Amino acid sequence: MNVTSSIESDLRSHLTLHMELLVWIERRSQLLRQEEGAGPLDECQIRSEVLARLEGSLGRIRSHRMAWLGLSPEERAMQPEVRALLRQNMDLILRLIVLERENEQLLLRRGLVPPKHLPSANRQKPHFVADLYRRNSGGSSV
Repeated sequence: MNVTSSIESDLRSHLTLHMELLVWIERRSQLLRQEEGAGPLDECQIRSEVLARLEGSLGRIRSHRMAWLGLSPEERAMQPEVRALLRQNMDLILRLIVLERENEQLLLRRGLVPPKHLPSANRQKPHFVADLYRRNSGGSSV
């Protein structure tokens, strides 16, 4: 049970970190929607601090992965808290990704992204790779 309590503790702290990221990204989104955005120095300092904390948290979770997978399916089934915390973390990560994508679009509209960081035009084409593969596969499978 010591393994699962340790996993739960680290997953809770990881969830707390994701919630802090959500607050920061939402605040950034509000600033981007206003006339003036946050200064780049403030953002860089916050990003580096959050990145360091996130890397530490991910390292702890990775170290638990093998112990968790080493448990039998019955033992894992008896720990619904861990499964719930994993689901909450994944849901929050997806929400963060969507908000960051929206923020990226706001930055692009305001011209605040350097040209070398602009996304590829093919990024907006979801079937680009499949079409490219089909064109280069020689036509024998058509």
